[in-house]
Amino acid sequence: MKHDLTPRQLETPAYVIDYAALQHNLAILSSVKARTGCRILAALKAFSMFDAFPLLNRGLDGCCASSLHEALLARDYFGGEVHVFAAALSAADMDALLDVANHITFNSFAQWEQFRQVAAQRPHPSIACGLRINPEHSEGHTPIYDPCAPGSRLGILRAAFENRSLDGLTGLHFHNLCEHNADAFACTLAAVEERFGDLLPHFAWFNFGGGHHITRADYDLDLLCGQINSFRQRHGQPTVYLEPGEAIALNAGTLVSTVLDIVHNTLPIAILDTSCTCHMPDVLEMPYRPRIFRDHDWDGRATPGRHAEKGADPGGKAYTYRLAGPSCLAGDVIGDYSFDTPLRSGDRLIFEDMAIYTMVKNTTFNGIRLPNIVAREPDGRLRLVRRFGYEDFKMRLS
Repeated sequence: MKHDLTPRQLETPAYVIDYAALQHNLAILSSVKARTGCRILAALKAFSMFDAFPLLNRGLDGCCASSLHEALLARDYFGGEVHVFAAALSAADMDALLDVANHITFNSFAQWEQFRQVAAQRPHPSIACGLRINPEHSEGHTPIYDPCAPGSRLGILRAAFENRSLDGLTGLHFHNLCEHNADAFACTLAAVEERFGDLLPHFAWFNFGGGHHITRADYDLDLLCGQINSFRQRHGQPTVYLEPGEAIALNAGTLVSTVLDIVHNTLPIAILDTSCTCHMPDVLEMPYRPRIFRDHDWDGRATPGRHAEKGADPGGKAYTYRLAGPSCLAGDVIGDYSFDTPLRSGDRLIFEDMAIYTMVKNTTFNGIRLPNIVAREPDGRLRLVRRFGYEDFKMRLS
C-alpha cells in the first residue's frame, strides 16, 4: 500500500522517515569510508526499515545482523555483505546461515568449536569466521547498554585465550559504545591493543562495532578517521569494519501523535494515541526524554520548522502537561513538558529522532495499533509505506 499524502491526511500515530535526512547521514558515513578505506555496515538492530534499503545500500557495504531473521532481511532486501553476531546460535540457525552470511562472529570458543566444521561446509565463497572479544573497558553511561559491565555475557575475556588455537579464525570484533563520540572509541581501541595486542597479527579483519554517533553534529570525524588510519598502518592494513546503528538514521524520523483527552490529577495529563511502552520503549528502558514540538505548518521534515512551538521542561513555559499513552500500564508516561499555549484534544504533537530503536522494538501490548510507516521523499512527497491493523495484532498470537 503506497499512497501520497498531505501532512494533514496523516493518520496517527505514524512514524515519518525523512529520506533527505537519511541521505545527509549517508554522505557523512561515505566520507569516513573515503578517508579511511574502512567498510561500513548498517546495524539492523537499530533501524530495519527495508523500504529505505535501496537508498542506504548506495553508500554502505552491507548489514550486520543479530539473528537469522535479520540476516535474511539483509540478504533479501539490502544486498552486500551480511555479517552475523549473536550471543549464541542454535544448530538450526547455523545451518540456515550457511546460505546467508558472509561473516559470522562467535561469542565463545565453545560455539566456535561446535560450529567450525559446519561453517567449513560452504567453501565457495567461504564464511569468514571471527570472535567477539570483551575489551574489559567500559565507556557506557547506562548499565543495561554496557557490554563490558561485570558479569556481561558478551565477548570473550583475554584470559580465555590462553592455550587456545586461532586456526581457522580470521577476524576479531569488539563493541562497547552507545551514543559515544570518537574519544570513547580512541580509549577503547587503546585498551584492546594493550590487552590483545599479541593476538592482533593473526587476524585479517577487525570489526570495531557500533555505538559510534558519527552523524551527530558535534562528532569528531577527524579523530575517528585518524584512529582507524593509524590502526591500519600499525597492523599491516587489515580490513576494518564499523557497524553503526543509530548513526544511520539519527535525527531522520519523527513519531506523529494526536492528543485524545486531557485529564487532571495534580497536573493536567494529556493522553495521546501514541504509547510509550508500545511505540517508543527506549524512553522507558534507556531512559531518555525525547524532544517534541507542535507545528501547524509541519511538512514532514525530521526537524521542527522556524515557527514550530518546541516543548520545554516543566515550568519553563506557561502551560505544563504530563504526556502519557493510552495503554493500561500505569507507567506509560513519556514525560512532563510545557508549552506556550494550552493543549487541546485533537492537537498534534511530533516527537523527534524516532527512526531508531522504535519500529524495531514495537509491541502490540493491549492490542494497541502499531503506528503507520510513512516515507518523506527527498522532493517532499509523503508516501504511505505501510498501515498496520488488527491482523498484525492477531497474527502475533495463537
